[in-house]
Parts: sequence; C-alpha cells; structure tokens
Amino acid sequence: MAEVLQKLSVKRFTATSCNGLRTPGEGCRAGEALGLRHEDIAAAEQEISIVPRENANGARAKSGGRTVPAGGELIRLYADYLHEEYGGIDSDHVFVNIWAEPKGHAWAYQAAYDLVLRIRARTGIAFDPHWFRHSAATRWLRDGVSIEVVSKLLGHSSVTVTLAVYGHLTAADARAALEKAGWFTGREVTW
Repeated sequence: MAEVLQKLSVKRFTATSCNGLRTPGEGCRAGEALGLRHEDIAAAEQEISIVPRENANGARAKSGGRTVPAGGELIRLYADYLHEEYGGIDSDHVFVNIWAEPKGHAWAYQAAYDLVLRIRARTGIAFDPHWFRHSAATRWLRDGVSIEVVSKLLGHSSVTVTLAVYGHLTAADARAALEKAGWFTGREVTW
C-alpha cells in the first residue's frame, strides 16, 4: 500500500485517512474512518477513538469501541487537513464533502470508493481499501507484535478471529521467529 501512496506523493489527510500511514490507526475499517468525529481524535495523546454510534451517512464501527494509538505524522496531516482543506466547514465529522454538494456533509461509502477509483486510475495500481487493514495486520505480526495486541488494534472480538483471518504468515516468517527465539544456532545437522 505504500506503493500506492508513494506513486501519488499523497500528503493529504483525506487520501490517507486511517489507512495510509505506518501507524496503528491504519488498521481501521472504512466505516470506522467515515464515522470519525473531531472529538474522536485526541491530538495531544496521539490517539484515535473508534466510537460505535448512529451516523447519517450509514458508517458504523462494526465491532464496538476501542482506542488506538496514532503516529505524530497522522496527527500532523490531520492538522494540515483542517487548516488547508477543511477551512470553515461546520461539521462534527472528519471526512466531509469539501468541494461537492452538499458541502460539509459526512462522506458516504460511495464517496470513499469514488476516491479509491480515482487513485487506482491515477496510479495504475488495482487495490481495495480493505487491503490497507490486511497489510497493517500482517506487517504487525511479522514485526513481532503479539496476536493479542493486533486483535485489539483491529477491534476483533477474539484472537481466534485474528488468527483465522491473518494466520497466513509464510515459512520465512516462521523461520525469522524461530531464529529470533534462538532455535537455529548454526549447530544444525548439515549434509
């Protein structure tokens, strides 16, 4: 997914939302991002709260509430977005129509997918926004983040769900984990 953002040289918060930066916030679902309100972003604490609530745009937090850490880069992009693009729009929602009518209304799923289609056309890379979530989870697991933490970041009901969906790590991943644990010492039998 970094390739998509790199090809675009994306600097805008609207294009990255929760999904384009190396931060735990990138594991959120599209509905969770579309349901974000300004009050859900604690900039000083560098945290994003995923809050289950009724939204007029139909967006929803699928699995209840949670709070995830956000990197400083995402918080800076959010501030830039508010200053450079959001302007004087009066809305509680983070992702709103800025140029299209009705201005200030929360983005619906279709608006987000239209953006994805434009990015796909511009980059020539076929992707689905949910891939960001899968990429984040796989990367966290490969980087040694515990399955319990990954499950919590993704908002899964249990680690069983996380394992069932993201338990597809490769033999190379297993080898790296075993080497890190000291299982391959160089004294293995060779032929």
